[in-house]
Formats: sequence, structure tokens, C-alpha cells
Amino acid sequence: MAENHNVVIGQSIRRIDGLGKVTGEAAYPGDIDLDGQLWMKIRFSDRLHARVLAVDTTAAEALPGVQAVFTAKDVPVNEYGLMTKDQPVLCGPGSSKADADIVRCYMDMIALVVADTEAIAAEAVRLIDVRYEDLPAVTDPELAMADGQPQLHANTPNNILSHYRIRTGDMDAAWAQADVVVEGEYHTGWQEHAYLQPEAGLSYIDDQGRITVVVAGQWTHEDQEQIYHALDLPPEKVRVIYPAIGGAFGGREDMSVQIILALATLRLQRPVKSQWSREESILYHHKRHPITVRTRWGATRDGKIVAAEATVIGDAGAYNYTSSKVMGNAHLMVTGPYEIPNCKIDTYGVYTNNIPCGAFRGFGAPQGLFASEGQMNKLADALGMDVLDVRLANCLREGSIMTVGTPVPQGVTIAKVLESCGQESFWESAANGHWQMVPPQQDATRPWVKRGRGLAAGLKNIGFSFGYAEQSWATVELRGAARIEEVIVRQGGAEVGQGAHTAFLQMVAAAVKVPLDKVRLISHDTAETDTSGSASASRMTFMAGNAIRGAAEQALKKWQDEERPAIATYQYRPPLTTTLDPQTGHGEPNFTYGYVAQAVEVEVDIETGHIHLTKVVSTHDVGKAINPDLIVGQVEGGVVQAHGYAIMENLQSANGRILNPYLSTYLIPTVLDVPAEVKSVILELADPLGPWGARGMGEMPMLTLAPAIAAAVHDATGVWLDSLPMTPDKVVAALREQGVGVV
Repeated sequence: MAENHNVVIGQSIRRIDGLGKVTGEAAYPGDIDLDGQLWMKIRFSDRLHARVLAVDTTAAEALPGVQAVFTAKDVPVNEYGLMTKDQPVLCGPGSSKADADIVRCYMDMIALVVADTEAIAAEAVRLIDVRYEDLPAVTDPELAMADGQPQLHANTPNNILSHYRIRTGDMDAAWAQADVVVEGEYHTGWQEHAYLQPEAGLSYIDDQGRITVVVAGQWTHEDQEQIYHALDLPPEKVRVIYPAIGGAFGGREDMSVQIILALATLRLQRPVKSQWSREESILYHHKRHPITVRTRWGATRDGKIVAAEATVIGDAGAYNYTSSKVMGNAHLMVTGPYEIPNCKIDTYGVYTNNIPCGAFRGFGAPQGLFASEGQMNKLADALGMDVLDVRLANCLREGSIMTVGTPVPQGVTIAKVLESCGQESFWESAANGHWQMVPPQQDATRPWVKRGRGLAAGLKNIGFSFGYAEQSWATVELRGAARIEEVIVRQGGAEVGQGAHTAFLQMVAAAVKVPLDKVRLISHDTAETDTSGSASASRMTFMAGNAIRGAAEQALKKWQDEERPAIATYQYRPPLTTTLDPQTGHGEPNFTYGYVAQAVEVEVDIETGHIHLTKVVSTHDVGKAINPDLIVGQVEGGVVQAHGYAIMENLQSANGRILNPYLSTYLIPTVLDVPAEVKSVILELADPLGPWGARGMGEMPMLTLAPAIAAAVHDATGVWLDSLPMTPDKVVAALREQGVGVV
């Protein structure tokens, strides 16, 4: 039977990288070796905040087997950073960058040892003698904002790296109109990415004389740019290749070994390899931002929200990374997916001497939505309304004006997502049009276990925000004579475990109308593709898909004009976004959004404080499911990761030093912790801008599970939990404060 090539979209095609991963054939950076390679180890700072007076490498260099030791003076342009080049590659005297002799956190690098073996390099690192002049430090972001505190960076008064405002409507009139006011203070903690593959990489000189870095990342061309900038090389002299990537979740958006490997190969003209241990990975790469939100909402007695105020403070750590953008996202999310006509919001990103924070799945939205959804659930409780009813009374609709003073982009589906989530979980629609949650059945044989149910909803941008240049390129080449025999697509988007490359092939096959086995993908190599942007912001299918479709359509036109091979390159640019007005916060920060609602059932042991998540219903509008199985995988994986964030993962730090850098003490969910039932509800309501109507969804399962769990705990026990993670000690303390459980 002839294949209907159009139906490849919407089919659960097996992942093209799946077999290699389950058989062990897939090569990750740590699996790759070259003859004659050297090994690199890093001397990190052992001070929180200090000036490096001297770095004595004499003993290390004298150790047999050591080939070189590099310090700050060896870096041509000693700076890097995705948003702001505020971080030295190596800290110490003799640098080309002002104040690069200052370490600002324990993750700062001071020296590199390159040796014949990894063991020799590690031994030599211990022989490096560093002399410091200690400087005052600050690890509390609210304290860091005060006058008279240590300043981490020049031209950043009070350590405030970003301050966003929203001033919309008439707050005095709104508060006078409110019949009910609810207040809350919410705290979220650090989260470690804990991807399967710790940082590793290999650098060498390729046959065209290019410094080539084989590493795991999320954006080959951005890695390339940061390398050639720091090494003061022309772009064409640096090549970045990604092999198999063992997870990312935002944790590979910033540099780890990329620049320093390239530096060593540039100086020595030899292959150099580096691989971090799990402890090094946890200690020395960025984390999710801890954020505090103090907020007050007002509503009329019929449930309409009329006012919201919030102060949001995020700990950026010692360097910007992506903090300025993450805090912008949190800023938008503290009012949730709701139309609120009067708002006053101030959001601060603050430098401290803690570990830097940066991109992590959700990019500020989980923190902001933990507060907004907590407020919605408290508001429903205060009004005596159902939590689904109060959300539907306030949620964004087509044409709604957002808190930033402009209409929400077209394709608003949060109401349908909420209704579907309710129908598929624990809600019934009454004859009067209202919704009512069906309470859980309690277990009479275990009176110390209380069951509860909860709901939360959210939205998040798809693609880059706040005026950041957004684009994606693709090249499609059609080969053959009378018929298309082979299709080659060049698209640089990173496959970080989400299945993007499989979706790329499906979209090419659909656009060109050929069988999937005729399509070949070239990716993960700056020498072979143009930029695709980062595998982040739930943007990859949306952006790469539009680029692929555009290139395919142009290549088909050339094919019809008898060009052989027919080759077309296409750049997709979505509608422009803008920065927010610095005073009012008004603007158009995003060109489209994704929508999610999640309902959960929990069991709370009121004696021990343990929360057991028994059922999750996660509802998503994906626009068009390019590959349904991959979407379900994203949902289930995201739910497990969000479950860890909500109740398990407790990264502890004292005086800027991480205290539990092991997976034996920093606990992430295992198969024994996975909820017994995760129901993925997939809606296909076409995004007007998306390829085949698809909209991004990779981050959405992460966004609202924590506030849904908090709501369910309240339903079970009557106690609100406003601090993440909701560990047993916090649960017990809150229960005992309310007189619940054993005293």
C-alpha cells in the first residue's frame, strides 16, 4: 500500500536515537577519546569572596607528566557570559579584564592543569598554591540590596542586576473595590538539574585547522561565539560539535568546559579531554533561582480579581548568566494566566556570593506560578468558591489585556485547558453551570493518612522574550532525477533528550511528501549548519519547524523548476517582541504562549509529614501533536521532575557553599517515588503561528505541579504550605502549629 506521507505528522514514530541509547552505542562526550589526548583538571576557588594575590604553579608544573598549567594571564579576552560578559574565564592576577583577580563564589576557576593522565592532573591541582585577600561577602539577596553591603560588580548599585516594574490601573480605587483580600509570602529553593551525563568534553585541531570542541550543550553557535570571543579568534577558526547529550533542562545553556578546553588546545596544539565527577557537576554549574514573593490580591465577592501587588526577589548568585531574563519571566508569572486590571509589581534580580543561578526548565515560571496559584487557591477558599470556578472567572481569553498593558497574543486556550483538566480529573459540572470538586475517599484503616486534591494552572512564553533576537535557520536539499530520492536537512537544533531530531525528520517528510526513510538530518555541528537558537524556552519544535517548513517549500519550488539538486535555506523570524517600559512595565514581551493545568491527589501522613503523590492529571494544549508518544514522554518526565522540585529536592547551602553535592544527600525522584498514575491529556488547538499549528510544550509539565500539591495538602489537612520544597520537617511544623497530628 502506498504511504500517505501527510500522516507522518501526528504519528508516534520511534525515536531515531532511541536504539543507540538503549544499546549503549550512542557516544556521549565522556565516551569519546583521541590518540595522544591529554587530560585537564581545574583548580576552583576555595574562598567565597576574595582578591587573588598570587597563583604559584611551580610545584604543579614540576610534577612529572604535567604538560602545562594555565592561569588568568593566559586567556586572551578573559570574560564570558550569555547575557552579560561579567564572569572571568579564570580568576587571578595578570588578566586582560578589570577585577578578574576577584573570586566571587566557590565555583570560580583559578587555574587549569593539563597532564598525560587524569590522575596526574588531579594531583597537580592540589599542588597549586593560591594566596588570597578575603573580602566581605553577602549571601542573602535581600541584605545584598541594602546600602553599605559588599558590591560584587562595578556599576551595579546595591547589587541589583535587574529591576522590572508593572504599574497598571488605579490601585487605590481597586483596593477600595475589593471585598476580599488575601496575602501570601512564598519561598522557593535552589534546584539542581541532575542530568544523567555530567559535564565532559574533548577539544582538538581538525583537518582544516579549526579548534574543535566536542561537548554537550544547548546551542552550538552560542558556545562557538563564547569560545572565539574569549580566545580572540575569528569565528571560522572555532568549531563546536555535539555528540549524544545526556539531558540539559537549561543546565547546559552556560559554559562549563567549552572555553577552557579550547584554550588548552590552542596553547598546546594537542587534543585535551576533561570530565567532571557528579560532585563537581553539582558544585560548579548553575542552579534554579531561589525566589521570594510577597503578594496581596483583592477580589469582589463574585470572584473577580481587581488588584494584585507583588514584590519578587531572586538570588542571581555571583554572575548574571540568564538571571535578568529569568526574573523577567517570574515577573510576568506572579499574576498567572489571569486578567487583572490593576497591578503593582516590582521584581529584582540580585547579585550575591552564592552559586550563580540560570536557566532551568520553566525559566522563572515555576517560581512565579507557585505564588500566583497559591493566591488563587487561597482566594477561592476565602470566597467559598470552587478553585476551578474562580480560575475560569478570571482566566485570559482572546483579546484580554495582560498586566503589561497589551493584548495577549492570539491562540489563548487556557479556559479550554482548565475545563478539560477538570473533566479528566476530579471535577463535576453542576446544572447551574458551576464546577464542584468531588472529594477523595478517605482510608478508614489508616486514620493518620489524609487524602486531598488540588488544582493549578499556568502559562509560559514559547521562544525568546523581551526583544531578544529570535530566529532559526534550516537548509533543505532535494536529490534525485525524475523523483526525489533523498532529502537532506541541515538544522542546528540540539537534541538534548526531548526527541527534537525525530520531530524534525517528521516535519521534513511531511513538508516534502516523501517517506521518512528518505530523509537524513545533519545537525549538532557549527561547520555544517546555521544557527537554530537554543534548545530552550519550549521553542525548538516551533522555531525549527517553521524554518524547516519554509526551506522545504522553497526547495520544492526549485525542484519544480528543474534544479538538481534543489537547495533552499530559510530563516524563520517570529513577530518581534519588545522590552518592558522601565517605569510602567508595558510592552509586548512574547509572541505566543503555551498553557497548562494540572490536578493532583495526595496522601499526607500527619505523623511523619511525608507527602505521597498518588495521581496527576496533566493537561496541555500542544497545538498539534507532531509525535504523540514524545509528548507523553515530556509530560511524564516533567511531572517527575516537578514532583522532585515540590517535595524532595532540598539543595542546602551555608555561607555560599553547597553542603550536599551528592545524589545520596540531594535526593531526586527514583522509580519508587513516581506517582502511581500520571494521566497526560493532550489538546490540539492550533497555534496560529506554529508549524502545522504546533506550539511548544517541553517546559509546561514543570510549571504548576508544586502549587497543585500545596493545594491538595491544604484540602487534606487545612494547612497551607508556602515554601518549597515541602519536605517532611516543614509539613510537620506546619501541622503542629495548627494542632494537627501527634504533639
